[in-house]
Parts: sequence; C-alpha cells; structure tokens
Amino acid sequence: MGTFRIEGGHQLKGEITPQGAKNEALQILCAVLLTAEKITIHNIPDIVDVNKLIALLEDLGVKIQKKGKGSYTFKADDVNLDYLQSDQFKHDGRGLRGSIMLVGPLLARFGKGYIPKPGGDKIGRRRLDTHFEGFIKLGAKFRYNREEYFYGVEAEKLKGTYMLLDEASVTGTANILMAAVLAEGTTTIYNAACEPYLQQLSKMLVRMGAKITGIGSNLLKIEGVESLGGTEHTMLPDMIEIGSWIGLAAMTKSELTIKNVSWDDLGQIPNAFQKLGITVERHGDDVYIPKHEKGYQVQNYIDGSILTIADAPWPGLTPDLLSILLVVAIQAKGEVVIHQKMFESRLFFVDKLLDMGAKIILCDPHRATVIGHNFQSTLKATTMTSPDIRAGVSLLIAALSAKGTSTIHNIEQIDRGYENIDERLRAIGAKIDRI
Repeated sequence: MGTFRIEGGHQLKGEITPQGAKNEALQILCAVLLTAEKITIHNIPDIVDVNKLIALLEDLGVKIQKKGKGSYTFKADDVNLDYLQSDQFKHDGRGLRGSIMLVGPLLARFGKGYIPKPGGDKIGRRRLDTHFEGFIKLGAKFRYNREEYFYGVEAEKLKGTYMLLDEASVTGTANILMAAVLAEGTTTIYNAACEPYLQQLSKMLVRMGAKITGIGSNLLKIEGVESLGGTEHTMLPDMIEIGSWIGLAAMTKSELTIKNVSWDDLGQIPNAFQKLGITVERHGDDVYIPKHEKGYQVQNYIDGSILTIADAPWPGLTPDLLSILLVVAIQAKGEVVIHQKMFESRLFFVDKLLDMGAKIILCDPHRATVIGHNFQSTLKATTMTSPDIRAGVSLLIAALSAKGTSTIHNIEQIDRGYENIDERLRAIGAKIDRI
C-alpha cells in the first residue's frame, strides 16, 4: 500500500496543466469497439483506471499503438469474443467500474456483451439497471449468473425505440447511445445525461458516421446506421482536476494559473467556488486564482439563510467536486451545508478532517454542515487512509494546508484518477514525497 508524506503550510506558485478527462476517457475508449477502422485518440490521461481499460481492450484483441504522450491508435478489426467468457476477463473487468461501458459497443457490433459486476470506488450503491433496461428496450435479452455475478445481453439485431430513462445516468446514457448508433431504425432517449463528456462522445460518433441529433440536451435522437468508420479525437481537460487545483490554491493561499481548462465546458464549477468567496478569474482559456491573503467569505442567500451547495445532473454541479468544496469550506468565513444527493457514503471521510481540527457536523449520509475557521486556526497534521479517489485528493488538499507533516496511506486510490500528482505538485512548490 503506497503512502504520501506531506509537509503542509507552504504557499504554492506557478502554472499547472490539467490532465485529460478520466470520465470522458472511459467512454471514448469503449467506443473504439464500434468499428474495425483505426481510431486515434489524444490527451488520454496516464492513470490507473484508464490504463486498466486499455489493457482490457488489448486482451480483447484490439490493436493498440502508442504514438506519443497521451496519444494512441486503436484498431478493433479482430476482436476475440471468447475472451469475454474467460476467467481472466471476469477477474480484470470486476476491478474497473468503467468496464460496464464495453457492453453497449459489443452488443451493437457483435450481438452480445458480457461483464462481471464492476467494482470501483466504495461510495455507495451505483445501480446498473439503467444500462440494462436500455439494452432490453432495444431488443436485447438479459441474463445474469448470480453465482459468478456475471451479466450478459444478447441480440440478433437491435431495433430503435423510444425510452425515458429512470435517471440521467452519464455512463448509462453513453452505453445506450453506443448501442443505438448501430441499431435498426430510430432511437429516442429522453432524460439523457448531457455532460460535456457525453457531448464529446456524441460528436466523436458523428464523425465516425453516426446520426445523432439533440447533442447537449436531455433528448437524443439516433438514426441507426449499418457501420461506423475511423476518426481522430482529442479529450477535454479533466474538470474535476481543475476544481481540485482551484480548491488547493484557496486553501493554501497560493497564486496559481490552471492552463487550458476549456472554460466553456466548466459549467457551474467556477460559480460554486465563487459562492465560497474564492476569486476565480478567466484569463483567455486559463483559470487564474490570486493569493487569498485575507481569506474568503461564504455568500449567504439574499434572505440571510445558510448557503447550501448540492450536486445535480448537468448542467448542475458535478458530485465529484463536493468533497473538494467541503474541504475548502473549512477555512472559509461563514457556514455552508454540503448536500451530496447522489451517493450516500461519499461524505464519510469527514471523520479524518475532524481529527485535523475541522468543524463539521455530519447531519446524515448525504449532508454535512461546515463551520469555517476563517484561517483563525490551522488544520493539524495527522495520519489517514484514502477511501476513494475524490476523498483522497480532498484529504491531500487538507494536508497541504495543515501545520506539520501528514501521512496518507492507500494512495493507489488517488493514482486511479490523478496523473503523477506528486510530481506535478512538487513542480509548483508542494512538499510531498511518495514513500
């Protein structure tokens, strides 16, 4: 189990460039299975979860060539479907949440797709019903081996239909969309997710020859085509990482420039930090955070009531940033309620922040009230264990702002989502070692 040792209390300075978007990568990489032609993808993040998926594709028979940092070509012209029934696939697929999105492309192109029950972060229940209900509506037959926790869908030919999703699931929408592009007839998906990453996938599929309208809305219409061709695609920067660096700058009273953020795709993220009183400036396509020497003050509602920051489907605030915002609120002037609506266990890491001296009341599994210190007292260093990707980075930000030397164990969780994070932090002045 890897460990970070962090000497906190130092101001940082400089520029940092966000990696490619993890959540987009997991969708885009699965889409290479939709065609036998070559697909070139740029800005792929070098992180554990993405590398696991690339290895899975290679085991499936996809020909993969690395062309440079973050750039690969993929050619799925000789896919080994027998691998899907192997013990190796049942083992490897279980360790990666994003492997569920292999099913849609495999079902669309080859008439069958299988997946072991995926793992991933321990942040509460994340149902797969939306995915499989969509496949069934397209005409697939569902089967489930309860003893091996192994899911499967099969169909001779998918047929377009109308469906109203029970939830605006990002991965569910992506999976159904990838299945529908090769279905016979027209598919309508209402209550579709419309995150920028979903828009990126849709635009890539259109360049491959798919016929999709309504991109960017919650109503997608897909006219099925016989086959898709190759294309070239560049991924967006990771918006969660961008939010992480904004929070880090504020908590450490640092001056940071976050480069090439694709500002127009950030949605509510700058606004959420501004509600905590943080100055977030747009400089071209960069985010500039000045030193907050005098701290930052929470903006209450106009009637004086306590601010609530909550997640919501896009264009609402992404749930992946709530743990970061919670940590940043520790040093704000004022109080704020953090309401994590989508996952019932994601706030449970606050006990570690309480050990560091934070003033947080965990109201229930979904809500926490943070009473800000206004930098009148400093968090104290401690030893802790990272429970998941986002909580791990939140604890890292807390440790970088704390007085003394902290230790974070189980940093493999952080490595699943953040590329060479210790090296990149040292480049802007952080005192962090991997031991």
